[in-house]
Amino acid sequence: MKPILRTLISAVLLTLLPLCATADPLKMVETPYWQSDVTKGTLDPIEKRMPMVPLVVDLAEKGREFGQQGGTLRTMITRSKDVRQMVVYGYARLVGYDRKYNLVPDILKSVKVAEGRIFVFKLRPGHRWSDGAPFTSEDFRYWWNDVANNAELSPSGPPSFLKVDGEYPRVLFPNETTVIFRWSKPNPGFLPLLAQASPPFIYRPAHYLKQYHEKYADPEKLAKAVAKKKVRSWAALHNKRDNMYKFDNASLPTLQPWVPADTGMESRSLFVRNAYYHRIDTHGVQLPYIDTVEMSIVGSGLVAAKTNAGEVDLQARGLDFNDVAVLKKGESEGGGYTVHLWPNGTASQIAIYPNLNHADPVWQKILRDVQFRRALSLGIDRRMINRALYFGLASEGNMTALPASPFFNEDNLKNYAQYDPDLANKILDDMGFTIRRGDGIRILVDGRPMRVLVETAGERQEVENALQIIADTWRDIGIELVMRPLDRDILRQHVFSGQTMAAVWFGWDNGIPTANTSPEYLAPRAQDFFAWPKWGQFYQTNGEAGEPVDMPKPARLMHLALEWEKSDNQAERVAIWEEMLKIHADEKYAIGILAEAPQPVVVSDRLKNVPNVGLWAWDPGAHFGIHRMDEFFFAPEVSN
Repeated sequence: MKPILRTLISAVLLTLLPLCATADPLKMVETPYWQSDVTKGTLDPIEKRMPMVPLVVDLAEKGREFGQQGGTLRTMITRSKDVRQMVVYGYARLVGYDRKYNLVPDILKSVKVAEGRIFVFKLRPGHRWSDGAPFTSEDFRYWWNDVANNAELSPSGPPSFLKVDGEYPRVLFPNETTVIFRWSKPNPGFLPLLAQASPPFIYRPAHYLKQYHEKYADPEKLAKAVAKKKVRSWAALHNKRDNMYKFDNASLPTLQPWVPADTGMESRSLFVRNAYYHRIDTHGVQLPYIDTVEMSIVGSGLVAAKTNAGEVDLQARGLDFNDVAVLKKGESEGGGYTVHLWPNGTASQIAIYPNLNHADPVWQKILRDVQFRRALSLGIDRRMINRALYFGLASEGNMTALPASPFFNEDNLKNYAQYDPDLANKILDDMGFTIRRGDGIRILVDGRPMRVLVETAGERQEVENALQIIADTWRDIGIELVMRPLDRDILRQHVFSGQTMAAVWFGWDNGIPTANTSPEYLAPRAQDFFAWPKWGQFYQTNGEAGEPVDMPKPARLMHLALEWEKSDNQAERVAIWEEMLKIHADEKYAIGILAEAPQPVVVSDRLKNVPNVGLWAWDPGAHFGIHRMDEFFFAPEVSN
């Protein structure tokens, strides 16, 4: 090893520790599912399949039961492409969140970080892909050198999340179990990105994909493969076979707990346990406990009915609060399942986004006035909406960090979020909108009525119900609300082009940020934050599209996001987050209505280790992922 690398590795600070370690070697128990293959000699025994340093899970410490292996877990999806949820639920990540939302090594044996800019990954010796091939630094090298930096496979170059102030990292591979990413400036968002529900895969099964790469493959064989698949080039074939997240290529090796099996059926997908999975319990039993997962593809309108009929063992996706009545009926009639209500982890279940980049200059000026946005917020009776939609079970207030986040601040939640039509009317009067039509609707300076057109994706009945209530209370403050349901793709086109005056969507995906969470989604950096699509386009295209930020507070948010990225000081990051959240609470770029709406989670009475109470969050959380679905198991059936 070169002296500089030896010095680096010895100097770094340990930031992420393994979940569990044991002083004595575990006596491993062979998996019954694989016993016949081991006996026939077609599969190595468990001792040879596990890494030399597996991730040992202490279920007792987590308050969970030790499980038994076996069984098939049934669940449903509504689109064939949703098989990718197995990557979400399986949640095998280089680093991942534990149940307290701390980042910990998972696939990696350890992570060491120096100065917030140098990341040393140590792999587990002896770890293997699902087909038995070694998982080593070569898989990182192949991705970095031969995929990310290959002009035909990645025409735009390496992914932008690896760029810090215009600089990509230097990536080093000193030995089979060490990978180093090194920047000249801090990159505090690097590790949280690797723990996402939909993570960037910075490694690939090199031994498999090399057969489709012109640098490594036999030219004649590669040409035949390209012709057989009827694609344009070797690069197109490589990209088609390289789909780590889509999870629809049964031949592509994986590190997830379950591996896709080719069933040949369009209406059902099957996933079988990974014989080389790296996690094991303290009794020496390899995870996952469950042998197979069966995903049935059904129409979206059938999910609740089929769940009620007992056709699933675990279901949340495709269910909403309106389904609770029929689900509870099945539960009470001996359906063999329990309905839990988990709070949603998005920052807001329903939020209205006034478009500050609206194409109409008169309306743009009004929408940019914070007093107008505050009046809109004060004119919403959140209590009434909560009772009508969720029987009062959701939380009412602005879009901000949820109580589970260290940044939760009750002032941010309540600021201008009380129902106060008198104050709203006074604000609008003070803005000069004192002339009204006979029906009480205010008149703009150009003679048009104060009519706010709110566009939706037309997918959620709860949104339409909420807007009908808001239409009544806004009318009391002289504003006419007109709702326009659109197709999701058309809605996005309208917003991005500036046609939309206001739109309804969920709040931020991550409602439980910590100091180590990148706050970039609070800044005008993306067009899919519907309050500032043009500013987001400008940032995302380096000024080739969209418009530059031209308001002081959004510009401040941009500055703060950049300062967070430059900082390796925890106190500074905390202060940045707090200021950015306060700006949002004051400025009402998104008018949050309700949060923590109850998500029905249906669990078979035989399925164990599923939390009764959890947070249904996409990121961080990966829905069931953070609850470690590989630790779920079926209790033995009770004979009559």
